Amino acid sequence: MPIGTVQALYRYPVKSTAGQLVRACAVTGRGLRHDRGWAVYTDDGGIASGKRTRRFRPVPGLMQWSSRVDDEDGEPLLDSPDGRRFRVGDPAASKALSEAFGQALTLRPETAVQHHDETPLHVITTSSLAALGNITGSVVDERRFRANIIIDTPGQPAFVEDGWTGRDLVLGNGAVLRLGPGMPRCVMIDQSQAGVEAAGKTLKLLGLHHRAEFGLQAHVRQPGTVRVGAAVFLR
Repeated sequence: MPIGTVQALYRYPVKSTAGQLVRACAVTGRGLRHDRGWAVYTDDGGIASGKRTRRFRPVPGLMQWSSRVDDEDGEPLLDSPDGRRFRVGDPAASKALSEAFGQALTLRPETAVQHHDETPLHVITTSSLAALGNITGSVVDERRFRANIIIDTPGQPAFVEDGWTGRDLVLGNGAVLRLGPGMPRCVMIDQSQAGVEAAGKTLKLLGLHHRAEFGLQAHVRQPGTVRVGAAVFLR
């Protein structure tokens, strides 16, 4: 059943930094290629984030930094808010982060402990973005949710993806995703990031109107390539 088209693709080569908008991307078993392949670690071995959990440690302001991959076979690049650029494997990158945040921070690639939160992929729809905009009374920037795949679903009802859990999402003629439950949201959606101002009520309103969930979790059933503009089917 056709349900829309791929409107946007985002990956975050360094977790909890502002991400990279791409026109096409390989989908591997762990999600979009290069997505959250690196992370900033605190001196107690925690993964820098906007929240505190068993794995994560809050490092406020990290989302003002950004990361990207220009060479698909090379290392990601990390950009500071003042315009400096580093390769993530260069010790100068970790030094710059440590100096900026006043604590020992180290960039590391993913090993046995995954950098993703709940699942390798996060899917949201334009119908739900519009619905949330009606709830908050203003246009909601899609970047606030740090999703990987945004599906344009014109004419579909609010939070249409709630009914997709447990089904497969076919992205054009390429990758196939198995859709999981709703993605639980946290304080990060109200925090500022590069190009996105802080918001004070998005999480609270989601809690009141939609169980503090937005979009769906997803796992990869079949690797492939996904492109902006590709038709999306539900089966």
